Amino acid sequence: KFHRASEAPGTERLLRAIFRDESRFAVHGALPQVAMFGDEGAANHNRLGGDYGEPGLQLFIYGREESGALVPARYPARQTLEASQAVARLNQVDPQRVMFAQQNPAVIDQGVFHNDVIAVSNRQVLFCHEHAFLHQQTLFNALAEKVPGFTPLVVPASEVSVQDAVETYLFNSQLLSRDDGAMVLVLPEESRRHEGVWRYLNTLLAADNPVSELKVFDLRESMANGGGPACLRLRVVLTDDERQAVNPAVMMNDALFTRLNEWVDKYYRDRLTQEDLVDPQLLREGREALDELSRLLSLGNVYPFQQ
Repeated sequence: KFHRASEAPGTERLLRAIFRDESRFAVHGALPQVAMFGDEGAANHNRLGGDYGEPGLQLFIYGREESGALVPARYPARQTLEASQAVARLNQVDPQRVMFAQQNPAVIDQGVFHNDVIAVSNRQVLFCHEHAFLHQQTLFNALAEKVPGFTPLVVPASEVSVQDAVETYLFNSQLLSRDDGAMVLVLPEESRRHEGVWRYLNTLLAADNPVSELKVFDLRESMANGGGPACLRLRVVLTDDERQAVNPAVMMNDALFTRLNEWVDKYYRDRLTQEDLVDPQLLREGREALDELSRLLSLGNVYPFQQ
């Protein structure tokens, strides 16, 4: 992983190497690293509307604004309104298709650092907790005016507490459309192991709503490192021509899967002790691994290191 100061430039170089055709793609640099532009990215963004790739409504969720008084008391709000507005502006989002809403400060203080821990959207559906947003009903009313067929699926606190949602990663899931028009909710194993959450999910499945299937996966190792199903929510919808313009070496197939596994076997230590963290060889191994990954994916000099 990158040190925080170098993460943004490294990510930008990586994206430019993947979406390298500047006549078709635009990659923006990160916002200035100042408190006013605190930005946690797609974890605080929802897209609502019709088919993927068609114009939809972009819903940005923030935790605080510079001039606002409503902020969490225990934990800092990581996403600012100003950062969300800047991202929408830089990406030239149609002002008629963008909305900004504040996350409930009380749930941030219960460990909901990102909106993807308390809500998930797909097409016309917003699946969220009863206490997810500040002025939640007002937000729903506004979304109903902007999104045809808007369908909120609200989980009552009486059935699933905020703490249970945080601990089971109920909303840190993927809500996906099937070919038949119904939706499938992709969940981590923690949701099935919790009696109350699993009972609610089966009630949801039996009710009259777009969700018709639950898929559960054991993702504990990934989630222990901060990555649940929600980390795969961001979609970049491409036409056939645009797909041809993407660096082909990053498209997953059997051959690439094999090479990546070989790369992991070669560079990943099977155990890590506290003493290893002061071993200069560990740093060298990490840099060699990233250099090899750049060559493997034909990304060029994405990870330049100063000696």
